[in-house]
Amino acid sequence: MARVVILGAGISGHTAALHLRRLLKKQHEVVVVSPSPDYNWIPSNIWVGVGRMKTGQVKFPLAPVYRKKKIDFRQAKAVAIWPEGAGDNHTGAVDIEYTLPGREGERQRLSYDFLVNATGPKLNFAATPGLGPDAGFSLSVCTPAHAEQTAARLVEVIKKLESGERQRLVVGVGHGACTCEGAAFEYAFNVEHELRVRGLRDRAEVVYLTNEYELGDFGVGGMSFEQDGYVTSSQLWTESLFKERGVRAILRAHVQRVEPGKVFYETLDGEEDALSFDFAMLLPPFRGQELEAFDRAGGDITSELFAASGFMKVDADYTPKGYDEWQAADWPRTYVSPKYPNVFAIGIAFAPPHPISRPHSTSSGTVISPAPPRTGMPSAIMGRQVARSIADMVNKGKGAPTHTASMAEMGAGCVASAGAGIMHGTAASMTMYPIVPDHGKFPDYGRNIKQTTGEIGLAGHWMKHLLHHMFIYKAKARPGWSFIPE
Repeated sequence: MARVVILGAGISGHTAALHLRRLLKKQHEVVVVSPSPDYNWIPSNIWVGVGRMKTGQVKFPLAPVYRKKKIDFRQAKAVAIWPEGAGDNHTGAVDIEYTLPGREGERQRLSYDFLVNATGPKLNFAATPGLGPDAGFSLSVCTPAHAEQTAARLVEVIKKLESGERQRLVVGVGHGACTCEGAAFEYAFNVEHELRVRGLRDRAEVVYLTNEYELGDFGVGGMSFEQDGYVTSSQLWTESLFKERGVRAILRAHVQRVEPGKVFYETLDGEEDALSFDFAMLLPPFRGQELEAFDRAGGDITSELFAASGFMKVDADYTPKGYDEWQAADWPRTYVSPKYPNVFAIGIAFAPPHPISRPHSTSSGTVISPAPPRTGMPSAIMGRQVARSIADMVNKGKGAPTHTASMAEMGAGCVASAGAGIMHGTAASMTMYPIVPDHGKFPDYGRNIKQTTGEIGLAGHWMKHLLHHMFIYKAKARPGWSFIPE
């Protein structure tokens, strides 16, 4: 009998768990460890943040789903990994600390035959003084609770606008090394849309604050695509939307600190400035979760298993290289640890070998450049493919992973909401292939220009709304769930 332990129940971990339970015979165990009792469809948090959805529409309890699927669920957080085993265990073990009410703080050591690290990111608000809703002065949509708090604050702003008081709303990223620029983009334009449909737009200034070198970068180095027989760029396409909606953008910015009603930032040219605000939603940078690792003798091997960022090293080429030396082949394909063939890391939990966008920093060394996004569709595909590999290793005795999911070999679709509404909503619909540019295969643009597209309109909003319901259905493991693509 084999036991597979999955750390994390987000998009990547939950997908891996469901597929593993489908692919493995009944005598094998699938164990999921997650500190939260709920699954959260994170892409829809932005709609909670503008009051278009309630938190109950973007999350649901995990325990009933796992009970139905015969998956062992532990509401706990992982704290340490023993990849060589510990005590009488000779395969591998992970220490967990329960967050379940009544068992808070209780520790347990779980043995495993295979381990999948899908812990996702630590929301590193502490990287910027004053950032965040808990101990700072800005808002967030990273969790349902954060998004609900942000929506309540937006209601207050709307009331002030209705009374004739002008307001400045700042939306963007709160650190020079942030990722998820797409989510910041979505929230900015959803806020703008809500103000416009209420007839309040002329009293509000909406400012987009970003670490992107140009608009439309989105952490993937931007895109080129054909439109009406011409090659255009995501930069031009995005800039036109900002101009059309009257949203002011501050580019190439690193937030130094946030104080009540004021954000202080520096730009790539070394200039420092401050911006007052009445409302600020700024996304945090990500770090890996605080996991330690030990060898069989108890020696600390955390730095061997994890990169300095806290994300786990996998089958990528982490050799330091200049931007023009980066290759598509640097990116991982199987997500297996180079040292431990039964340990995997997927979704945001794996350490990328380098950014996708060209890196930039100030003369004093401050990094102002997006980190690579690896959420949503890519995370789900990684979860499925790693599950298939482990199933083959268990069922067929394969000695190495059998399935791949390189971001340099997969395409992705993204539907970014630019305002909710069945009749008046819009969304930017984008596809790209591959996610990580391959200039060897596609020398002109790094991607297949025929399969890299972008357009905006009401149909995109309908698609975004449909995807919300479809993926919630899939995540609940309803009949036919496995036929819905990742």
